[in-house]
Amino acid sequence: MTRVLHTGDTHLGYRQYHLPERRADFLAAFETVADDAIELGVDAVVHAGDLFHDRRPDLTDLLGCLAVLRELKAADVPFLAVVGNHETKRDAQWLDLFSEMGLVRRLGPEPVAIGEVALYGLDFVPRAERDELDYEFEPHDADHAALVSHGLFEPLVPDYGNVEWDAAEVLAASNVEFDAMLLGDEHQPARAEIDGTWVTYCGSTERASAGERDARGYNLVEFDGDVRITRRGLDTRRFVFVELELAAGEGFERVRDRLREHELTDAVIHVELDGDGESIPPARIETFAEEAGALTARVKDRRELREETDVEVSFADPDEAVRERIRQIGLSDAAREIDETVRASKIADSNVADETERQVRTLLERAETSEPDGSAPPSQGADADEATAEEDQASMGDYL
Repeated sequence: MTRVLHTGDTHLGYRQYHLPERRADFLAAFETVADDAIELGVDAVVHAGDLFHDRRPDLTDLLGCLAVLRELKAADVPFLAVVGNHETKRDAQWLDLFSEMGLVRRLGPEPVAIGEVALYGLDFVPRAERDELDYEFEPHDADHAALVSHGLFEPLVPDYGNVEWDAAEVLAASNVEFDAMLLGDEHQPARAEIDGTWVTYCGSTERASAGERDARGYNLVEFDGDVRITRRGLDTRRFVFVELELAAGEGFERVRDRLREHELTDAVIHVELDGDGESIPPARIETFAEEAGALTARVKDRRELREETDVEVSFADPDEAVRERIRQIGLSDAAREIDETVRASKIADSNVADETERQVRTLLERAETSEPDGSAPPSQGADADEATAEEDQASMGDYL
């Protein structure tokens, strides 16, 4: 039997709510995963992408990650991973550097044998580049095979217009027959059996948004003739969610009483208000929660959102009404360009998504290659990319 710990979306370095405590929480969750892997004696840790939250993590985050990877190496637990959309760089990836240091195996089209399992990897691939994929992998002679990838796969992720891949199509197009697909990117755990192959998301290890209400955790996947997937939870920072529909005459006291029903110490508080009750300044609720010991509090008043989105539309010229509202919002030049592509361009509907993605990628690359003051760096093009990669590795060498 071969057993691997399937994790992903650790988002190291994410300073959620601009709080250093939340940044530490994401590292602590990753440390717990590694401790569990060692205690459980798994054959490997498989990471399905978005190890880091940002493609240029701070030195603090790199050192924290390296400490965990070294702990796993000392315990003789291999760490295998693919690159996610948050951390992908145009040239060499951080996983390549960690691989050179002997701490990580970056998964790809060639099999990596772990016990009775051949593991393959498919990094995150932008929509515009997916048509070029051939899903050709090197053969293996193991009893089982698993593909580790990062992306939103149908049918496990509800299709709200952002699903990128169809898992059944990937399995059918591959020249290797996989027993399992171990996925990352979707932060909610999920699993399904597709044409005899188990496809599963492990979920994130910390809550990266208020929508992630279920407990965080990871998967244990056993290969022993059949594939068995079990879920293990992680003890992460407590989030308190309070949703209230205020009746007429109800106000702050009602919210305060509901909050007092919960243990607020060191928790992240999310309050959502609706109904016909009194208007409450969000700062009053946030101050109460923080004075009660909460780490931070966030308030969403849906009534205010409805008021803000009320637009006086002239049906004689609805497009002009939309343009006027957009002017009032005060979008940046970049945002206005994207809005024009999505809403008002003459591009065929089938090409709008690709064109929008191209614009966003261009803006991100422009931002990545700009100086802090917004100006372009002295050197451009491939030479600049190579220089950046060399600087990244040189910086790591100075501190390791």
